[in-house]
Amino acid sequence: MDEYREAFVGIDVAKLKNAIAIAEGERDGEVRYFGEVDASLVNMTRVVKRIASKYDRVHFCYEAGPTGYGLYRLICELGHHCTVVAPSLIPRKPGDRVKTNRRDATGLARLLRAGELTAVWVPDAGHEAMRDLVRARAAAVETLRAQRQQVSAFLLKHGRYYPGKTTWGARYLRWLQAQRFEHMVQQMVLHEAIDAVRVAGERVRRLEHTIEEFVPSWSLAPVVLALQALRGVDLVVAVTFVAEIGDLRRFSNPRQLMGFLGLVPGERSTGETIRRFGITKAGNGRVRRLPVESAWTYRHPPRVGTAKLHKLEQVSPKVREIAWKAQTRLTARYRALSRRGKKMTVVCTAIARELVGFMWSVASEVQPIV
Repeated sequence: MDEYREAFVGIDVAKLKNAIAIAEGERDGEVRYFGEVDASLVNMTRVVKRIASKYDRVHFCYEAGPTGYGLYRLICELGHHCTVVAPSLIPRKPGDRVKTNRRDATGLARLLRAGELTAVWVPDAGHEAMRDLVRARAAAVETLRAQRQQVSAFLLKHGRYYPGKTTWGARYLRWLQAQRFEHMVQQMVLHEAIDAVRVAGERVRRLEHTIEEFVPSWSLAPVVLALQALRGVDLVVAVTFVAEIGDLRRFSNPRQLMGFLGLVPGERSTGETIRRFGITKAGNGRVRRLPVESAWTYRHPPRVGTAKLHKLEQVSPKVREIAWKAQTRLTARYRALSRRGKKMTVVCTAIARELVGFMWSVASEVQPIV
């Protein structure tokens, strides 16, 4: 009877060449360096088949990075198991100061065999496309903010102060157009900056319109619609949350999701000494910011506005019940923490943590955990 052979393959991916190492299945089995190969999908297909032909079962892994998930999908299509590893969670020796492609590939293979690697959730092609769209919109918003800041800084430098309260509305734009400078060059600089703001704003609106257009055809559209039943959660917040987090069913309870987003307090305790700190801020910062911003809406008493009522009419009674329970609890929680003299930032962070729990409940109602 032939001996069962198993191998664990670590791949240090790069733009041009991938370094590959193979660890034999036994605990003390050989870990050898296969070499560097061309990173093209055609060549990687040939290499994967070559390695797999020598073993009964092969496990592949590589670090998540700018090369994306193309290699993962290729290996899975060939019928093999592949793990995309979280780079920040790879065990490393504190004194190790040598980093090469060969050492990285060998280390991945050895750690994969030992079961010491943490996998990231890999989206399908459609989900990845929606995530790219959401991140493009976030980048456009950041560009718009920077362009507006340039206009404000230019006016401040020349002692021009807007007399009103709210900036970048219709009145503010009329005030901007009425500004006159002695030198023609400065006038041109102002109008160029204003035009840059206009272009950036149009880009944001185009991307938001594209999100509205493509969300209904997305597989997670029911979750996006249900999340909008919660106060402070509009279309952009809901789409961004779902696109970045992915399938919420992979979290068995809301505490796991809170910890994944870094909204739980840090702790360093030993013996009878208990020391707690601020939130850990682990995980995805884009998503963590969303519930914190939404938490500000819970400073108002519970109510259902016209726009939110339209959203509530499109969801199930159970989701409406969760949304109203969230409003009544979080508004009361907001007032209670404020009366205790807590800073508003601390209050909103606490509200955001509980809001994430309600978002998990809504998503679980639409897509039950199996």
